[in-house]
Amino acid sequence: MNTMRTVMLMTLLTLVLVGAGGALGGQSGALFALIMAGVMNLGSYWFSDKIVVKMYRGQETQSGPLYEVVSELCQQNNLTMPKVYLLPQSTPNAFATGRNPQHAVVAATQGIMQILSREELKGVMAHELAHVQNRDILIGSIAATIAGAISYLAHMAQWAMIFGGRDDEDNNPVAMIAMMILAPIAAMLVQMAISRSREYGADAKGAQLCGNPHSLASALRKLESSNQRVPMQQVNEATAHMFIVNPLKGGGLRALFSTHPPMDERIRRLEEMRV
Repeated sequence: MNTMRTVMLMTLLTLVLVGAGGALGGQSGALFALIMAGVMNLGSYWFSDKIVVKMYRGQETQSGPLYEVVSELCQQNNLTMPKVYLLPQSTPNAFATGRNPQHAVVAATQGIMQILSREELKGVMAHELAHVQNRDILIGSIAATIAGAISYLAHMAQWAMIFGGRDDEDNNPVAMIAMMILAPIAAMLVQMAISRSREYGADAKGAQLCGNPHSLASALRKLESSNQRVPMQQVNEATAHMFIVNPLKGGGLRALFSTHPPMDERIRRLEEMRV
């Protein structure tokens, strides 16, 4: 079900690109925008394990409770062992990145080690390993590339109107302006929906990997509470979607653009699971 939802959302995002391409830049413009967005995202995808870890000053560890929990999960589920990093932040959180299971990184903050039991920590790291197994970094990178191409098209159309380009009689200036505004918003909404869908998928698979959905549900409840009280400092918004709990404050309209699904719903689904 979650896979089908992702496929449908990716199809919708592609249709938005095709529609925006025809309206704003034509086939050649859409292709150029897609190539530009692909180049921009390829580097971050290929080197994500190095870029994000360095951004948050992570230190690799090969011993201790975090490493032991990840190692145990990998042995129990016959998974490739990723690199394990500790982040110096006191706010409890965790993320996974890397272009594939052979070049994966799982990381947790020092704060998470202070508030979770071993079983809860196991649930969190199982969630992160699930992201690796589900190739969510790849899916997110493709979605970001298509959404980025739509944004490029909108900018191209804006400059074309300023300098008098695309003045065909069939072009409606009002429709063009509407498309320039609405297409990037629509792409962003679909991209965020894809991210939320992948979080649900990682919760479900993570519960299977650790064998205890209730431990992951309990961990999520603690992490959400801690992040609301003391949000993580100096968070790069471009990486917020990687964390198991949204490190950014936000509510109301901003929740519509959230990369994470509602925490109450995540917990409810986990507590209703049977492994």
